[in-house]
Amino acid sequence: MTAGVIAAGDRETAAAGAEILRQGGNAVDAAVAAAFVSFIAEAGVVHLGGSGIAQLYDARTGFSRVYDFFSVVPGLGGVPGEIDFAEVTIDFGSATQRFYLGRGSVAVPGNIAGLCRLASDYGRLPLTVLLEPALRLARDGVTLAAFQADTCHLLAPLYTHTESIRHVFAPNGHVIQPGERLFIPDLAATLAALAREGETYARTGRLAQALLADQAAKGGLLTATDLDRYEVLCPAPIRVDYRGYEVLLPPLCSAGGVLTAFTLRLLSGFDVAVLPHGSAAHLRLLAEVMAATTRARVEWDDLMERCSGEEATAQLLGDAFVGRHREELRDMLSGQAPSPIAAERPGPSNTSHLSVMDGDGLCVGLTTTAGESAGYIVGGTGYIPNNMLGEEDLHPKGFHSRPAGQRIPTMMAPVVVLEHGRPRLVVGSGGSIRIRSAILQTLSNLLDYQLPLDEAVNLARVHLDNGVLHCEAGYDPRAVDELEEMGYRVNRWTARSIYFGGAHSVARGPDSRLYAAGDNRRGGAAAAA
Repeated sequence: MTAGVIAAGDRETAAAGAEILRQGGNAVDAAVAAAFVSFIAEAGVVHLGGSGIAQLYDARTGFSRVYDFFSVVPGLGGVPGEIDFAEVTIDFGSATQRFYLGRGSVAVPGNIAGLCRLASDYGRLPLTVLLEPALRLARDGVTLAAFQADTCHLLAPLYTHTESIRHVFAPNGHVIQPGERLFIPDLAATLAALAREGETYARTGRLAQALLADQAAKGGLLTATDLDRYEVLCPAPIRVDYRGYEVLLPPLCSAGGVLTAFTLRLLSGFDVAVLPHGSAAHLRLLAEVMAATTRARVEWDDLMERCSGEEATAQLLGDAFVGRHREELRDMLSGQAPSPIAAERPGPSNTSHLSVMDGDGLCVGLTTTAGESAGYIVGGTGYIPNNMLGEEDLHPKGFHSRPAGQRIPTMMAPVVVLEHGRPRLVVGSGGSIRIRSAILQTLSNLLDYQLPLDEAVNLARVHLDNGVLHCEAGYDPRAVDELEEMGYRVNRWTARSIYFGGAHSVARGPDSRLYAAGDNRRGGAAAAA
């Protein structure tokens, strides 16, 4: 029997997971080891100092759990002084976006706490073994893949913001190129100490002390109290029936999980599979479902101003609320004109996801982010902090307006799909608000159209944003013409793009074989053991 499969955002990440599976580790062990490797091999998009969300399911026991180790607003017990908070502008070609860096952009990190907790709760192998693949890369450096190097080039103002980060990402006077070696000084010593000491090394040990001293001396908000009180939350998942499958999604702080649950409930009222895949009717249904979810999000945000997140979510997913939006959607589809559009705030796009399934029926989806990084490296540690407080879209009421101790919401949403109690699919994505549309289309491709996993992941996608339907290269131009004739505003992409997410996925087929598919938009790779 296959020991397991993994899909991830880089070949080194996937290889590390497969290595651990071959050593007798389970899916959790593989996911943890792969995540630590991703902080080096995928340094263009994720870092050790970020945060994330994971979901696991064990078919042997029916046990499911979400591990929420996302970022928290810092400042508990502290008195803010002058904050190090600098603006940079990134040119994405068709648009520019502002980001904010510096010590004052750093939120309470969760990656180390979450991954150590995940391994302790459900792994088989010790942390010393799980960190060995990352330690090798930290000692030797890694040859950077094209996707990662291209991302570093795109984000050059962040990766050249200070001397400490320039030394890693532009060591020869230019931003690192594909095939060049990335080496982060001092990171190997940090990972070796973490392997010996575990999570306490990052909570109260020397790594924590170095991070806090840097914050205190250079205009940060993070305090010892923040690190001491940080909790990895372990809520039960949201469960949604879709075409006879049970879909498990993370609850708040994953706004992405909640909204995807709503979208699936909405879409379940329509017979998607009768529409030819990629036809105008199919694309229109996808566009209108996305539009309906965005309108529902506005109502949900208003509800959360008046009641708790749990109460607001219960109303959003309730029969009455879903039924009303479903009827509105039917009315919209019976006409010819596009429906009204509500604007939606994006979030961090520098995100990576990995999915693992082992031969015993244990599966894990794990998504991490560091925002875009805070633009510096903590001296003597190789530790690159996040800039989650500098993400304009996560703080609609203004920067530093959330109270200390509050968890920041995220669109990240690792998803597990069950068929008769057995894992059928694990999927998640990077890509800001495109996370939801990437997950939705991968789910529908597999569950509605019964497509092979690689096709389900890598077929062209659409995404509705601010009234424009973005159509990735690969769709039938005649179908897009029909949508334009109906009055839809369309942006025809001439190439595939990371804009449309990175839904690295694993699945169990009808033949009980395990399959893995990396999303080739984001350097996707797959490996088996």
